[in-house]
Amino acid sequence: MATITELKSAVRQTLEARGVLDQLKARVRAEVFGALEEDHPGEPRPPLSHENLLINQLVGEYLDFNRYRHAASVLKAESGQPEVPLDRQFLASELKVVEDAGSKSVPLLYGLVSYFLNSSGENGGKLFLRGVAPAAGAHAEDTMAGRDA
Repeated sequence: MATITELKSAVRQTLEARGVLDQLKARVRAEVFGALEEDHPGEPRPPLSHENLLINQLVGEYLDFNRYRHAASVLKAESGQPEVPLDRQFLASELKVVEDAGSKSVPLLYGLVSYFLNSSGENGGKLFLRGVAPAAGAHAEDTMAGRDA
């Protein structure tokens, strides 16, 4: 007769082999996070800045594409993103991105990363990032603008 330890080990191996164990862990994390947010709302979030809205949309599209459903649900809950995502054409327009037919099959974030990985451009392929003014409610030390360059 199998011991409890052997049974646990066999179940764990089966769940890992089926690819279910990581999904279960992610689901438990998402549920725990959701329960904590409901029971202890904490301090109110600062208003969602335009930049954060766009960034969260890019990350959310990436998570959905890769079927990281639980991570996506935590992002939506924690960030205060709208339930309905922004229209992709609107997002591309806001980022001043022009897409071809092939690029529409993958998240915009892939195209942006690919552009920078393959860009030789001026400055030796480097992009100079300028700090932006902190969003309402953000602390200067939490933004690029608040750091010494």
